[in-house]
Amino acid sequence: MSSNAFWLDPFRSLKPSEQALLDQAGVSIASVRTFDELATSLKRLDNEPALLVLGLGSDIELLTVTWDRFRKTHDKLVVICRVDRRNLELAVAAMRHGACYVLAADDWSSEAWRGALACVNGQFDGPASSLRIPAQAKQLPSAAVPRHAVRSVVFVDPVSVKLLALTQRVAQAQVTVLLEGPTGSGKEVLARVLHESSPSQGGPFIGLNCAALPEHMIEDMLFGHEKGAFTGAVKEHRGMFEQAQGGTIFLDEVGDLPIGLQAKLLRVLQERSLVKLGSERAVSLDVRVIAATNKNLRLAIERREFREDLYFRLSTFKLRVPPVSERRGDILPLVARVLARHQRDDQVWTVSPAAQACLLSYAWPGNVREIENVVQRAMVLCPNRCIDEHHLMFDDTPDPVGLVALLREPTEFVCPTEPLTSETTSSLAHHEVDLAGHSKLQTVVKQSENHVIRSALETSKNRVEAAQKLGISPRTLRYKLAQLRDHSAAQLASA
Repeated sequence: MSSNAFWLDPFRSLKPSEQALLDQAGVSIASVRTFDELATSLKRLDNEPALLVLGLGSDIELLTVTWDRFRKTHDKLVVICRVDRRNLELAVAAMRHGACYVLAADDWSSEAWRGALACVNGQFDGPASSLRIPAQAKQLPSAAVPRHAVRSVVFVDPVSVKLLALTQRVAQAQVTVLLEGPTGSGKEVLARVLHESSPSQGGPFIGLNCAALPEHMIEDMLFGHEKGAFTGAVKEHRGMFEQAQGGTIFLDEVGDLPIGLQAKLLRVLQERSLVKLGSERAVSLDVRVIAATNKNLRLAIERREFREDLYFRLSTFKLRVPPVSERRGDILPLVARVLARHQRDDQVWTVSPAAQACLLSYAWPGNVREIENVVQRAMVLCPNRCIDEHHLMFDDTPDPVGLVALLREPTEFVCPTEPLTSETTSSLAHHEVDLAGHSKLQTVVKQSENHVIRSALETSKNRVEAAQKLGISPRTLRYKLAQLRDHSAAQLASA
């Protein structure tokens, strides 16, 4: 894409330091000063796909003029608009008038530009051709990623665009926000957008899963304690509310908060202050509170599992995060994001039209998390970095017959016939399952599972990464490997 990307901003020129930041994000771009220069450059491309980064002023006139002049002569032109982050209405208008992506004019982060590139690729290829991830858009080392950056946020579907616009408007008011939506739909991502679009974006973003810890630990983690407050309190502990001073605290799964703590949280929200355990001094709070839940809190109130007064205190403004099935325009960009995140070196992954159609037609009950699992499984099973329909393994549609058909394909993977060790993984023999023979379905499923597990291990740096690719926990992977070793030992003993 490097020779097909152009920068046009009549309000300010591209500085060398800014060009260096774009190069770091994998964006090699040529500046043009006028529409005539752009027309000359596009003419040389002979209607090849091209990207235009367009800087807007206070209205969308420049965008409409661009479309009027180039839509007919270069129908493969994709536009990214840069607008002032305070001009929310202009960003929404740009999306409505055909912009593929909108970036804040002062955002030079690699994450933001990689997310834009992923969406651009979806526009270039569309569902009727191959989805391609640019080799330049590879993941930077973790040290180069800002601590609280919103990672690979995808808002492409019209439903998502409207939600983003409303979220950024709400962010400007320091009100408590309740995010409702199913598990895995991206509530924490939206919480980060709220924080980073708010006046307190320079402050910390502190998150806590209220369902992950027992009651006595949650209280201490939220509100803290003084030294000597109880046996073992050898030093003062600042709770998460204090740690979030000047920023945002995110209470995930707030519907699972123990009923005894709900009254204490309500008082903190009302008083905007707290008293730590073992202290007599009230600590004033300057904290934005965002809560999230996948439960029906109204029903929980009827069952006396959640306090009604706390509900109204948390839901000053409610935002519903829809499931992926209600925003299908986000599916392929999300797939592109996962591929870009997990590709190695200069690998280029493609998704066939048949696979894209399959991805778009699936219901995605697990939402974004399930998309990540399915794509990572496909990357494990795909031998040539071209994902096809038969590489897709969905959680609720197990297909051992399809897996066995996949095993018959010539691949670079090998299937084991002996216990897995560092000495034997390189000499594992190929094993083919014959459904037409005497093998039973349970045996076929087990052999297919073993093949996928071993393939994941051979293509991963360690077992933790292999477990992530398989969509299971490292503990489950250890259990399955132990079963595999026991089964292989029994086969050797009976031989």
